Amino acid sequence: MSAAPSAEPPKPMNTLSPLPLHPVALKLGHLGLLPFVAGAVLIWLIGDRNLEAHAFVTLATSAYAALVISFLGGIYWGFAFRMPEATAQPFVWGIMPSLGAWVAVVMPAYAGLVLQGGMLIICYLVDRRLYPAFGAAAWLTLRFRLSAGAALCCFLAAAGS
Repeated sequence: MSAAPSAEPPKPMNTLSPLPLHPVALKLGHLGLLPFVAGAVLIWLIGDRNLEAHAFVTLATSAYAALVISFLGGIYWGFAFRMPEATAQPFVWGIMPSLGAWVAVVMPAYAGLVLQGGMLIICYLVDRRLYPAFGAAAWLTLRFRLSAGAALCCFLAAAGS
């Protein structure tokens, strides 16, 4: 016996209420750039003088980048939870950044940090396309600034590793 089709079609994503930019998120987002900046600067300052410290700082920078990238993917699970009838798309996309970041962490830092910088850019480009549909267009300016700053730091850290 099959279930009767729903009388109403699923609610389109673009009818979700807008998500306004919260001032605390703005401050915390910018503070979240500090580990990227500190990592890139320390990698260059330490250089070859202390290989153990250099390895620690590059791993710490890469691990932090992986956490941030995973967070960016996880946001899509939150978006899907807001939807009356979510498709698989936000759940599937939500795990992709985590998988890529995981691979990048186990790579040599000079390559992994480049991959992570590229992933930050790709995540932003996906967000630019999908955030408006989820009512999150107001967040795109902040996302651009944070992604650009974090990606630049990853690229600079990779060059110094």
